[in-house]
Amino acid sequence: MSRIVFFLVPGVHLLDLAGPAQVFSTAADFGHPYTLTYVAERPEVPSAQGLPLVARTDWPALGPEDLVVVPGWRTGTLADSPAVADASLKALADHHARGGTVASVCAGAEALGRAGLLKGRRCTTHHDVQDELASRHPGAVVVRDVLFTADDRVITSAGIASGIDLALHLVAGRHGPAVAARVARDMVVYARRNGHEPQSSAMFRHRSHLDDTVHRVQDLIDTRFDQPLPLTGLAAAVGVSERTLTRLFGRATGLTPLRYQQTLRLERAEHLISHGATVDAAARSVGFEDARMLRRLRARRTPVSSVSSAANARSHSPSR
Repeated sequence: MSRIVFFLVPGVHLLDLAGPAQVFSTAADFGHPYTLTYVAERPEVPSAQGLPLVARTDWPALGPEDLVVVPGWRTGTLADSPAVADASLKALADHHARGGTVASVCAGAEALGRAGLLKGRRCTTHHDVQDELASRHPGAVVVRDVLFTADDRVITSAGIASGIDLALHLVAGRHGPAVAARVARDMVVYARRNGHEPQSSAMFRHRSHLDDTVHRVQDLIDTRFDQPLPLTGLAAAVGVSERTLTRLFGRATGLTPLRYQQTLRLERAEHLISHGATVDAAARSVGFEDARMLRRLRARRTPVSSVSSAANARSHSPSR
């Protein structure tokens, strides 16, 4: 079980807090055990929007699998940010030193900077205070105009709603993109990645259509892409013929259901390989009987940008 601790500072923005909290809470509803805890230096914390929040004042015991999130707060400049006690900054630094992950939303990056966690690391914050963050923490590598950055278990996001993107990124990293896509769909938000990167997951690229039948089939494939999924069963699950499903799926996504499933398998396998898995182990993990199919798919893989461009062209072509 992973504990998600939100460290609340006076003047906290509600969406900075509620966005990531909703992501992890929804993931917990889908069977991924997260415990959400709210910590502050005082038991009642005023929010920027006027709603008072209640928090505990003692830090729970944390392990390497746990996450601490610092939501941002209302401030004209980072220099005018609310004071954060040395003990709280030490708690942030100590958690990271023990192997844990620390994240921030918006102005929350200032607290990470004060805790010494931004030195030598890529980071970002709200565009209004990016220059000030770089000035106040010269050792930080401030990346502008991205939704979030991740560097050695220090994850920072831009303004307010980008905390949702940050949390979805973490869920995808821990549980796979299918879970992140399901959480995003349940929250009725876009499943986005970093602002300067392409929408590299097929789950995200091929979800911009409005065909509910195809979305339901994609839900089935997303959650069971590592299992055999005959077209007959998929069609029966949504109450249409195989021919109709193939036609609808192709019109909405530019792919057949099988090609979509293979794309998910390939992308998940690439993620596992990039994190140290062998090709054989990755192939088994994503449902291939042996590694030969995975090697063939990798050999003929189309660059993501080309696939995205082709899909976009199809989505804007008139129906025939």
